[in-house]
Amino acid sequence: MEYYFLLLLILLMACALGSGFPVAFALPGSAILTIALAAGTGLLVEGNADAYFLHGGPVQWLSAGIRNLRGVYWEPDRDTLIAIPLFIFMGIMLQRSRIAEDLLIAMAQLFGPVPGGLGISVVIVGALLAATTGIVGATVVAMGLISLPAMQARNYSMPLATGAIAASGTLGQIIPPSIVLIILADQLSGAVDQADSLRKTLFKDATGEMSMPSEFAVASTSAGDMFQGAILPGLVLVGLYVLYILGFALLRPKSAPPVPAKGALDRDFVKRLLFALVPPLTLIVLVLGSIIYGIATVNQAGAIGAAGALIMAGYRLTEGRRMTYVPLVLAIGSVVALVVILSIFDTNVQNMNSANDRLGVILAVISVGVLLTGIIWSAWRTYQIDDTLQGVMIETAKTTSFVFIILLGAAMLTAAFRAFGGEDVIRDFLNGMPGGFWTKFMIVMAVIFVLGFFLDFIEIAIVVVPIVAPILLSDPSANVSAVWLGVMIGLNMQTSFLTPPFGFALFYLRGVAPPSVKTTQIYKGVIPFILIQALALGIVGFYPGLVNYLPTRMSLASETAPPPRNPRLQYCIERYAIQKFSTDGETVKTAIRAMRNTNMDVLPAQYRNQFIAGLDHAQDSFQLIANVDLIAKQVIEADQNHRGLRNIVRGLQRDIRRLETRTTDLGKDLRDAKYEGIDPAEIEARIAGLTAEKAALLAQIPEDWETRDAQFSEVKSREKRARLMYRKSVDKAYQAVVNLQAVLNGAGSLASKSRNLTALESDLATLEEDLAEERVKTEITLFKAIPGTKSITSLLSDARREFRRKSTDFAKAIQAVQDANVILASEIEWRQRAHAEISDSIETYERAIRATIGIRSQSRLPKALSDQIIGCVSEHRDIAQNF
Repeated sequence: MEYYFLLLLILLMACALGSGFPVAFALPGSAILTIALAAGTGLLVEGNADAYFLHGGPVQWLSAGIRNLRGVYWEPDRDTLIAIPLFIFMGIMLQRSRIAEDLLIAMAQLFGPVPGGLGISVVIVGALLAATTGIVGATVVAMGLISLPAMQARNYSMPLATGAIAASGTLGQIIPPSIVLIILADQLSGAVDQADSLRKTLFKDATGEMSMPSEFAVASTSAGDMFQGAILPGLVLVGLYVLYILGFALLRPKSAPPVPAKGALDRDFVKRLLFALVPPLTLIVLVLGSIIYGIATVNQAGAIGAAGALIMAGYRLTEGRRMTYVPLVLAIGSVVALVVILSIFDTNVQNMNSANDRLGVILAVISVGVLLTGIIWSAWRTYQIDDTLQGVMIETAKTTSFVFIILLGAAMLTAAFRAFGGEDVIRDFLNGMPGGFWTKFMIVMAVIFVLGFFLDFIEIAIVVVPIVAPILLSDPSANVSAVWLGVMIGLNMQTSFLTPPFGFALFYLRGVAPPSVKTTQIYKGVIPFILIQALALGIVGFYPGLVNYLPTRMSLASETAPPPRNPRLQYCIERYAIQKFSTDGETVKTAIRAMRNTNMDVLPAQYRNQFIAGLDHAQDSFQLIANVDLIAKQVIEADQNHRGLRNIVRGLQRDIRRLETRTTDLGKDLRDAKYEGIDPAEIEARIAGLTAEKAALLAQIPEDWETRDAQFSEVKSREKRARLMYRKSVDKAYQAVVNLQAVLNGAGSLASKSRNLTALESDLATLEEDLAEERVKTEITLFKAIPGTKSITSLLSDARREFRRKSTDFAKAIQAVQDANVILASEIEWRQRAHAEISDSIETYERAIRATIGIRSQSRLPKALSDQIIGCVSEHRDIAQNF
């Protein structure tokens, strides 16, 4: 019965959307009506309002809605949504102030003499506007009004002209800062948590272990990661557009003729070009650069973009008037001054300790005041001229309200969809499809593509993504990243914007195109660009590094980069180590032999034996890494033979678990039947039917499954043991070097403490017990900071204990200090000799093994290593063999 209400929910939503009812009310309205009907019907027929809900009931649905409302408006983890109105404001302000128009004219003059130059300029300006406005409708309309008449006058092919305008106008969907990327990041952050829970359940069901290794967890994403991940795919798409237009112009020169430049390419032309190009590019660099390099969050970058757009609009709207550029100069000067001040002074008010600090704070306050003056002055200009500021604020408020209302409505619809078991239906359908992850992925992408004909990107991102993303992200066979999935969905939705007959970009262009441009020409013109977008989608799909590279690089190169021992990095580090051992192995072996031949008699037996043991571990690491490589290949071969059977059995086991869950639920209903006056016969019959289905599924599992799975598990266990043995061996090998270097390098510090200990020995007899204990305690603290002084601190601790007894034995305490002094002299003597004789040899040895044996023991990833493994980490690794 639940599925009938699920079907009713979908029909109500489809009818409401098809009738033109506002999306913001169609989504929650259909959910509320269906929930009310299901609850009322259950109350009337079964006497229980929850009867026709597969998960929970109307009360749970209402509480889910309240949680979603709180999540959108109050949860700190979702504060990225604040960036939406900021970027909307930035885009509308730049469009209203005609900066986009200036940019298009300048690009047309620059690329006009090139074959297809007007079309290329449209694409480049579309990319620049996408990086500043991100609003598809405004971009298509602006470029349609400005560039289409010019292209008509130059006898451009109308299909090429309209296709270039429509396609470049949709770049705002994928090139950051894009509103769709922010929304996708917000939705995917919740989907990642669900996907991780699903994957943990898969791991537990497959292995019986309660906890899943962190290296198999689903990595989360953020709006900043989405922005970074979308940059390279966006540039690839722009490049493909330009290549197509250039190729078209070369093959058919009369259909895309070059336009001779008007006037000479003199200083005035360069000045106009720079003035039109530099401010938008500067704003793009400030906004995206601050996000990519971790200087600002997405919200802070949105504020930078909004303020920058306001300043640019302020001088553009008053062009030719007196003091046009004064606010701009004030803003630029104050920003430069702030950069200089922050590099010289500590401007933290809580840390003010000197007149110099106070001067820095005062200068910073003055600079901020000047910056605010420039911003407020520009805002006043936009408010006075043509009510620009008021119009932009109203449009921003409308668009932002539209987005947030849809967020809430879609959350209510999704909660209802899950309550009636819709998510279970989709999961079972997708998981039951042959072909694994890629079949599921292609089906989801096809559905999103079709929905793009009828729904805006906001509805698709909010309604579809929370349902399908957990299913795709939890699949260990592909182990795709959330960033990659989000960018692929964004590219797909961008394609649907162009597809006839319902593509939104086509409607925008049709609305501003002159009557002489036929609709069929527009449809014909976008087809090559749709194919190009499909090609870009395929390229990004087959080369996930295009998406994952920048987020991975910024993560591994940042100040908060994970250490090399991070579990997520081990697979790639060991792949790198296998290659490094094969190329530099002889160099490392030579260094080990040279170190063995070094005379280390100067070292005490304890340190000498530890260091020699480290050399043994270093020598063993060659065989151990070879074992890792060999067994890893064996696992791949075994997995190829085992994968098909495992997929079949895992599917059967998944169906069996679903039947067991339904049987358990029916068992609860059966226990409640006698209290509710319901005939238990029907429930018992359904339980019997499910039990028979379970038996039939169990019969399909091959009899030798457990034996074959145990054999494969043994191979996997051997691999795990081989990797652990290698890691322990290299860690011990390198740690022995680091420990000895720390001991030898502490010779100077140890010598400086000799006088303190001698003075302590002579002073103890004259000090009171409390003061004596405090002096000894101080010396213990100082010596503990020096490696290899345990014997000294142990004797000093004995002396301190004497002073803490009820009856202090001063002679015994003084003797302990004297013994510590003797050991200190011995320690200083051998350390100084060892530092002079073998320190250079040890340092040479450490440098030789640092990039191989010592990789895991570094505090941070070395730059050379991070450059090597970024490519590996950026690729998606199949981990299904562990599930």
